[in-house]
Amino acid sequence: METVSFGYTEVSPEEKTARVGEVFRNVASRYDVMNDAMSGGMHRLWKDRFVRRVKPRSGETIVDLAGGTGDIAFRLAKSGAQVTVADINPAMLDVGKERAAKRGIEGLSWSEQNAEALGFADNSFDAYTIAFGIRNVTDIPAALAEAHRVLKRGGRFFCLEFSTTQWPGFSTVYDAYSHKVVPKLGKLLANDEESYRYLVESIRRFPDMPTFEAMIGKAGFVQRKVEPMLGGLVAIHSGWKI
Repeated sequence: METVSFGYTEVSPEEKTARVGEVFRNVASRYDVMNDAMSGGMHRLWKDRFVRRVKPRSGETIVDLAGGTGDIAFRLAKSGAQVTVADINPAMLDVGKERAAKRGIEGLSWSEQNAEALGFADNSFDAYTIAFGIRNVTDIPAALAEAHRVLKRGGRFFCLEFSTTQWPGFSTVYDAYSHKVVPKLGKLLANDEESYRYLVESIRRFPDMPTFEAMIGKAGFVQRKVEPMLGGLVAIHSGWKI
């Protein structure tokens, strides 16, 4: 039987999809707190840099995958781009809609979508973004192929994701922090130790930067770039459809 990783556990693809869905239903209302706990608050700076690299422009169409809470979409929308927020999890989309209403942000489209089988037409978007979401997808090559399909010719792909830091010493410290401290913070802040443990383990199981870049290339993207931060703890991957 084919298996995939759910953290450090091997499960069937169907079980991973269901269990990841449960994790994000559990953490949806505390998602910002979770990101702050996992990154020491630095995720906000990483997301700012990510959107600067995307260079959103007024009038263009952008789809933000796994973007339910709106963190990336709110930043993209400031440019005047037409942004569709797509997420497989309705609970995350509900949080994003509520946050948008509180901030008075209008004009976003919200769509329940599976990254592996998008309901959008070929050549629909000028840009595709996904931040801290690709590692939770069950079939990553399928999601990358879909990203390529829905982009217009000349469209750009941008992915922000945790990776493996190559700084000596720092990786040891971060490993200890993430495995020992983050789950305890999850218990303290959200009464949910197991979801936070999965999220840490999912980072460790995600392909390293060269491997993931090769996967992006196999999906058809060219002129690929990798921009590591904190020695590769986080990386911005990008590519173009021609």
